[in-house]
Amino acid sequence: MPSSILEIRHLRTLAALRDTGSLVRAAQMLNLTQSALSHQVKLLEEHFGIALFERKSVPPQFSGAGQRILQLADAALALVDEAERDVSRLAQGADGQLRIVVECHTCFDWLMPAMDEFRNRWPEIELDIVSGFHPDPIALVLQDRAEVAIVSEQDAGEAVDYHALFRFEIMALLANDHPLTAKENLTARHFADQTLITYPVPDDMLDIVRQVLAPAGVEPAHRRTTELTVAMLQLVASGRGIATLPLWAVQGYLERGYVTARPVGRKGLTGELHMACSAATSSRPWLDDFVRITRETCFKTLPGIELL
Repeated sequence: MPSSILEIRHLRTLAALRDTGSLVRAAQMLNLTQSALSHQVKLLEEHFGIALFERKSVPPQFSGAGQRILQLADAALALVDEAERDVSRLAQGADGQLRIVVECHTCFDWLMPAMDEFRNRWPEIELDIVSGFHPDPIALVLQDRAEVAIVSEQDAGEAVDYHALFRFEIMALLANDHPLTAKENLTARHFADQTLITYPVPDDMLDIVRQVLAPAGVEPAHRRTTELTVAMLQLVASGRGIATLPLWAVQGYLERGYVTARPVGRKGLTGELHMACSAATSSRPWLDDFVRITRETCFKTLPGIELL
C-alpha cells in the first residue's frame, strides 16, 4: 500500500482554517504566508481529486472530504501533542510551578482560558497568578517570585527572555452623547480639556500617555483612576470622563451600545503583550507549550488581535 500524502502539517492547516474562519487568519496563526497555506490545501485537493471546502463561503464550509480529514486531525493532533508532552516529561522532567505576574489589568479576560487549557495539558505544574498591583513585574521574575511576567514592552536591558504574544488596537471610549463622538478619530489635543480615566498605574505603563499625550506635551485637565474595567466603563457612560482600552476588552460593551469608541489618531493606537521569563524557565519543557496555548487561545477568541 503506498504511503499517505497526509502529513501533520496538513492536519494543522485544516484545523486552523476551521478554527479561525479564514485563510488569512489561519496563515497568521500557523506563522505561514497565505500562499504557502493555500498551496498545501491545493496539493491535497489535487491528490484526492476533490475540493475540501467552499472558497467563497465565510467562514469556510467544508465538504464531506474536508470534514473527514478534520475528523482525522482532531484525533491525530491530540495524540501527537500528548506524545510530545510525554516525551518532554521523560527527557527533562515536568514538575514545578508557574507563577504569573500581570502588568495589565485587562489581561485576566484572556489569560484565564489559556491557563485552564494549560492546566488540562500539564496538571503536574502548580499554576498561580501573583496577586496585587506590581509596577515592575519583571523584578519579580528576577527575584524568583514569579516564573512569567506579562508585559507591554520588551526591554533589551533586562536579563530575561521575551516571548511575543499579540498586538491589539486601543480605542478611545466616550459617552454616547459626548461631543467628541462627532470626530472620526481623537488626537492628543482632544484630551487636553478632558478627564482621563485610567487604571492606577504609572504613566509609563499607559500607552495613551506614553505614545500619544507625552510626545505631544499634552496633560489632560483632570485624571481619575479605577482598578476595575467595568467601573471605568460606567464612569465613561455617565459622562465622567474618557478612557482608552483594548478593543477586545470592550467589544461586548460596544455591541450593546453602552459606550462609543473612536480610534486614537489617523493610524490608530496599538499596544502589545509579551511574556518575560528567565532563561531557566524558557528551557522548561512546558514553557513553549504555554506560550503556544496562550497565543492560539487568544487568536481564536479575542477580536481584532494580530499575533506577533
